[in-house]
Amino acid sequence: MRFRVSHTTHYAYGDPVSLCHSIAHLKPREEPHQRCLKSQVRVSPWPSVAREHQDIFGNRVSYFSIQQSHGALEVGAVSEVEVTAPPPHNAALSLPWEQVRERLHAARDPAGLQARMFALPSPATPRQPAARDFALASFTPGRPVLEAARELMARIYGEFEYDPSATDVATPLATVLSQRSGVCQDFAHVGIACLHELGLAARYVSGYLETLPPPGQPKLRGADASHAWYALYLPAAAEPSAEAAATPPAGTWIDYDPTNDCLLGEQHITTAVGRDYGDVTPVRGVFYGGGEHQLSVAVDVDRLGEGRG
Repeated sequence: MRFRVSHTTHYAYGDPVSLCHSIAHLKPREEPHQRCLKSQVRVSPWPSVAREHQDIFGNRVSYFSIQQSHGALEVGAVSEVEVTAPPPHNAALSLPWEQVRERLHAARDPAGLQARMFALPSPATPRQPAARDFALASFTPGRPVLEAARELMARIYGEFEYDPSATDVATPLATVLSQRSGVCQDFAHVGIACLHELGLAARYVSGYLETLPPPGQPKLRGADASHAWYALYLPAAAEPSAEAAATPPAGTWIDYDPTNDCLLGEQHITTAVGRDYGDVTPVRGVFYGGGEHQLSVAVDVDRLGEGRG
């Protein structure tokens, strides 16, 4: 499936801003299931400095600096991507989760070594005994890792209430776990923390999800939003198992969307990955002056048609 994604962030300042430095994670990644056909970021006022680099996680990061006085800032990105759903797998044939943990920590290949950093706590996903207790209800001894991971996602979906008023970007993980409510960002952090407590590698995924209006209703412009989920890493094996054809390839990531209780599909568009939300914030930076400011975000995900397959 092919999509056009438009993401516009607008800041209106109470007082003039004399200087700002910002970065944006708005250009979609290249993934096995996704191709970025084109992507452009535009900033107004016109920046004095603008460049792009790739961060340690492989994300496309846009940096810009505005060095003249301005009362408003608008950052817009328009991208076209082609997405295919990963092939289905038989979760019951995956390795026991304890063996996956052992392989992760014994890995010496480049992908495995990089994945190990995603088994460590992060600022938004610190060690939490409550997360371990929650995870162990699904990760019983010897259980196939993908079967347990699928149940964990379903339990987050069933036991946590989606409530945008319950949290903000600074709400601690411990609060989310105790009150059992939040938004997609919070649910992704819960899943990551649970997997970390078991010694598994899990990463935060930022992106978009195509939302369709009710039958007969027009789609509202700007009504879509950024989305978030998490992914579990399957380390490479020394020797492929007999069941390898029915399970995902070793050395890959399996994405879980606990907000919607589903695996990654062709309606999920991946923008950036990191340890937690702080690594992949769509737009962030520092500015001098400005006083009080108002922030507005508009996102549109439009289906362009079937991909080339």
